[in-house]
Amino acid sequence: MMGMGFGGFGLIFMILFWVLIIAGAVWLISRLFPQTTRAWSPPDGSDRSEVPASPEEILKRRYAQGEISTTEFQEMREQLR
Repeated sequence: MMGMGFGGFGLIFMILFWVLIIAGAVWLISRLFPQTTRAWSPPDGSDRSEVPASPEEILKRRYAQGEISTTEFQEMREQLR
């Protein structure tokens, strides 16, 4: 019985060792090169990136972000109607 080392456990430990080495390499590569795109869609099923925003939505967004004042918002909204 020469060359069996730990018996049947030697083979199990060798397989486990290589599985851990490969899993560690995959984990390390995934951390070094993260995926930059998102592979999910909004819960309502719509894809907002393809739907252009209406002028009124853009106006509301600019007002909410503080880019324009209340009077400017009201004037521009009246012009859109």
